[in-house]
Amino acid sequence: MELLRILGTTLKLGCTSFGGPVAHVGYFRAEYVERQRWLDEHEFADLVALCQFLPGPASSQIGYAIGLKRGGWVGGLIAWLGFTLPSVALLVLFAYGLENSAVLADAGLLQGMKAAAVAVVAHAIWGMASKLCRAPSTIAIAVATAVGLALFPSAWSQVLAIVTAAILGAVLLESSGPGAGGDPHIRVPGSRVALVGFFAMLVGLPFLAAAVDSNALRYFDGFYRSGSLVFGGGHVVLPLLEDEVVGRGWLGHDVFLAGYGAAQAVPGPLFTFAGFLGASMEQPPNGIAGAAICTLGIFCPTFLLVAGALPLWSRLRRYDVARRALRGTNAAVVGLLAAAFYDPVLPAGIVDPTSAVIAIAALAALVSKRVPVWSIVLLAAMAGWIA
Repeated sequence: MELLRILGTTLKLGCTSFGGPVAHVGYFRAEYVERQRWLDEHEFADLVALCQFLPGPASSQIGYAIGLKRGGWVGGLIAWLGFTLPSVALLVLFAYGLENSAVLADAGLLQGMKAAAVAVVAHAIWGMASKLCRAPSTIAIAVATAVGLALFPSAWSQVLAIVTAAILGAVLLESSGPGAGGDPHIRVPGSRVALVGFFAMLVGLPFLAAAVDSNALRYFDGFYRSGSLVFGGGHVVLPLLEDEVVGRGWLGHDVFLAGYGAAQAVPGPLFTFAGFLGASMEQPPNGIAGAAICTLGIFCPTFLLVAGALPLWSRLRRYDVARRALRGTNAAVVGLLAAAFYDPVLPAGIVDPTSAVIAIAALAALVSKRVPVWSIVLLAAMAGWIA
């Protein structure tokens, strides 16, 4: 029953989470913290901070980690599948030449969804700040993080900001008490094996792909390395993917760009762009088989890294100095969201008076807590289409 609940919840998020990884954090908070109450604010912010440290798609890692906590390995895989499958399915359909699936890119639907994302992120920032940034010191860390990332936006700047906030928190802040957030130690069977497997595959797959004449193995190796070596996720992975698939002659540049455009118009993580690329490969395996190989390849590092890191992360939270550091990272997460809200969420979501009205109405609905987030997104999309 619990696994079905995880699937239903994540599938709903996978169908309605537009706006990129920062907006996904807002959707997740609204669903997992406010509606389902599977985590509290501290636990959620801790997970966000952890996933900023790890390479790969942060929003997918957060959802996978929550599923892992609720239902073990099976729960984690179900959570990933629910959040990822809608986007992959749409992009594979587009790869098969169903051009009507790209209608979102040309209609007002997408702009309405982007306006809703503005409201979701703004609501998340306010809700998290009210609970995680109550002291002048944590407010100062959040503001400094937001200003710094607004001036120097990059994936490495995000990692540096969180590390700096952790050091400041450990030195300057007081602990929030034993077991911040009340999260018990998380046990993931085979977590150490998962970490060893991650590094073994990262080192060994290139040699195996060179020794065995298999396109499937070469595809999996290329996408596994792309998912393992990129920090910041989303758009940051695109140069790596282009080098892998276009640079090796697996796919034409025009097809790559067409798929990237379609990936902007679907919900869920941008890493599902791998599904389009796998389905579009000029040499077999392509189609559904190629999509499955490339999608699993790019997300496999997430499965192994999060499963390996989560127990270590939960054990670390029991120490007083770690709890002080986590208070600093929690404040930095609020600043990180605020910086991303400034750019790119706000400029992309508010482009004219109509989109501003949609965003304000969506925010009012969120504040009222009477309307589910998924219905707010759908209503905003309809409003954008009508406008």
